[in-house]
Amino acid sequence: MADDFDEFYAGTYRRVLGQLYAMVGRRGEAEDAVQEAYTRAWQRWARLRGYADPEAWVRTVAYRVAVSSWRRAVNRLTAQRRHGPPDDVPGLGPDLVALTVALRRLTPEHRRALVLHYVAGLSVDDIARETGTRPGTVKSRLSRGRDALRAELGEEAVQDA
Repeated sequence: MADDFDEFYAGTYRRVLGQLYAMVGRRGEAEDAVQEAYTRAWQRWARLRGYADPEAWVRTVAYRVAVSSWRRAVNRLTAQRRHGPPDDVPGLGPDLVALTVALRRLTPEHRRALVLHYVAGLSVDDIARETGTRPGTVKSRLSRGRDALRAELGEEAVQDA
């Protein structure tokens, strides 16, 4: 079954992408929509491979995905025009950019613990429940994460809380 799908994908992807690109006019949007359509096709491949024209199904789904994306964007713009932009939009200052870069260099576990604790305001016990770990593990990740941030940003930039 997987070989069938691989063959179908390899034989139709470029053509469907080209067709959708011509329909929507933006390559990035077309690529995203086509990938989503093929993902859905894979999930339904046992049934879909029996269709007379599974490529048409993928093309139709991809077009609908693109249209749905446009509708969501239009709805967001309409809401923003009606209500104005959010009052509290933080800027991308150099400190925020440096912090984000430093966080990316941490392990995912340390980064998640730090963000849940300092950004989301969760307690150690809450983080333990959410991540399925023990409170001691959370404390360790917070401590090691702070140490790693100190190494990245400097001592004065990271204070223990």
